[in-house]
Amino acid sequence: MRIAMCLEPKIGPKWQLAPQMGITDAVIIGGDFDTSSYREMAATVQLYRDYGFTPQVLEGPIPMEKIKQGAEGWEAELSGFFASIRNMAALDIPVYCYSWMTRISWLRTSLNTRTRGGALTTSYDDAVSRASPEWSKPPVIEATKLWQTLERFLERAIPFCEKEGVKLALHPDDPPLPRIFDTERIMGTVDAFERVLNFSSSKVNGITMCQANFAAMGVDVPATIRQLGRDGRIHFVHFRNMLGDAANITEPFHDEGIIDMYAAMQAYHDIGFKGMIRPDHAPVMHGEANAFPGYEALGRLFAIGYMKGLMEGVAAEKGPW
Repeated sequence: MRIAMCLEPKIGPKWQLAPQMGITDAVIIGGDFDTSSYREMAATVQLYRDYGFTPQVLEGPIPMEKIKQGAEGWEAELSGFFASIRNMAALDIPVYCYSWMTRISWLRTSLNTRTRGGALTTSYDDAVSRASPEWSKPPVIEATKLWQTLERFLERAIPFCEKEGVKLALHPDDPPLPRIFDTERIMGTVDAFERVLNFSSSKVNGITMCQANFAAMGVDVPATIRQLGRDGRIHFVHFRNMLGDAANITEPFHDEGIIDMYAAMQAYHDIGFKGMIRPDHAPVMHGEANAFPGYEALGRLFAIGYMKGLMEGVAAEKGPW
């Protein structure tokens, strides 16, 4: 297992700070480039390599809204997805992190919640969300439709990804609630992830273990790591802690919250996880602008040091990673 840093394809201080922390594996996140264009994808990947990073995961930028909704044009969008996966394979990026959230991605009702020492973090209050008039209307997208489109996608994508050698890592809904505004969601329970894994036993059909979202489901995170990672299909980890539950989430520093983070690290060691683990949402610390809530530099640098300490402790107890 190795620690990676998610970096947008835009040079900034984090591009210098990460290698100073000993991090040279990168997760490509965001950016304004066409993943289905080999030329644009290759230029983006080369930017990371020129700065000494090895891109290991592509997280989220492939257009998939029509595929998820089953909307007109989904087949053309699927062709673009295949082109993107082909480009990933050609450029040696082995994992694609995706979600089945549609219309709304991860949602928070506050981006300026005070946490330890006055640091700013994100939080979600379902009561605030439910004040929207959209909750009084029938859902625009229903769960049955999302299951249909997800299984249709997996049926087509898994054989293609097997051929190209790229792993799919499905991320849970954030927050893991069955409905957000006028849109239902399906990836908010461990049973839902078991259904996805059971849909196909292919090793490319895997998940992103986003710890805080599984904790918000009310489950024991280390036990769930062992359960879902029993046959090597956790392909990517978002190392994050949380306070509360799915209806009331606050994202604290990594060393506080409801998850036993050392036990989680022990679980990754026990299942033989060899992939990328990245620090996820962290508070914004003194002097930072909060321009990118959850993803400023200092909180994640703190998280990396904390993660390294946990990993060293587990290695001393259980042997090398």
